[in-house]
Amino acid sequence: MFIVGNFIEALARILDIGLTIYIWVIIIRAILSWVNPDPYNPIVMFLYRVTEPILYQIRKRLPFGNIGIDLSPIIVILVIIFLQAFLIKSLYQLAIYFK
Repeated sequence: MFIVGNFIEALARILDIGLTIYIWVIIIRAILSWVNPDPYNPIVMFLYRVTEPILYQIRKRLPFGNIGIDLSPIIVILVIIFLQAFLIKSLYQLAIYFK
């Protein structure tokens, strides 16, 4: 059963790294929105393509979306922190159970 435990632990690590990288991508995009970058820059296009689907879904559901401040990056970061605190730690504990 140690193989299942190792698999779950590896999965938890990959998810944790992926979520951390996504937090940084959202932070970079939020900072770029303050300086009005060139929308045709490949890096800017990549950042928008990666983050816009999730940020759009959050913006669409916010009841106070027209106050002039985009709070969707903060909400997404809080959700990611929750996932890291709950899901990732649960996967690590599950991996220990199977070892």
